[in-house]
Amino acid sequence: MNKTIKAVIFDMDGVLIDSEEEYLKYELEFVRTKNPDATLEQLYGMVGSSKKDAWTCLAKAVNNGQTWEELRREFKEEFHGDAVFGTIDYTAIFRKEAGILLRELNDRGYRVALASSTQMDIIERVLRVNEIEQYFQAVVSGTQFKRSKPDPEIYHYTAKQLEVKEEECLVIEDSTFGVTAASRAGMNIVAVIDERFGFDQSLADYWIHNLLEVLEILK
Repeated sequence: MNKTIKAVIFDMDGVLIDSEEEYLKYELEFVRTKNPDATLEQLYGMVGSSKKDAWTCLAKAVNNGQTWEELRREFKEEFHGDAVFGTIDYTAIFRKEAGILLRELNDRGYRVALASSTQMDIIERVLRVNEIEQYFQAVVSGTQFKRSKPDPEIYHYTAKQLEVKEEECLVIEDSTFGVTAASRAGMNIVAVIDERFGFDQSLADYWIHNLLEVLEILK
């Protein structure tokens, strides 16, 4: 494959960092102010979903008649939801093998990018505290686009930033929407297996448990 693949594009949450359950813990704390019996598992459907789908899932766990829009606004404004990101230790949930993989990809001459739905200030913080900024030729946030994953726009844009064709890209994703977006963009896909959240990764070309397995795929 290394003759046809020129670039590797990483998702961030669930790929470079094991962040999903960390975020859910704060959302569960908010839910339990309204429904003390709610469980973490009830919120698993939020992971990798669109904003509407994620907060509809949370609204079902709350089950008090409030709309998902009302709950999201309350979480952000009254529960200071945006501050959650500032309290997380992103070095503790960083996949250590990611640093090894990034160095090796750079040494082998691959173009490398990050294409995450997360807002740019959080992306920059994750890269900075884990000291991996230097490995990326492009860093792209989904907030730059009108449509989020599973729309392929973010991946088409990232390929242009790297000056490669879509079919020359290998994308590392985990969620249903992420894998779908990369597939719609016509890219090769590696799915990081995560059985906690019920992701549909059937559109992927390869499945891995450890990021270093990407090096075997690229041989």
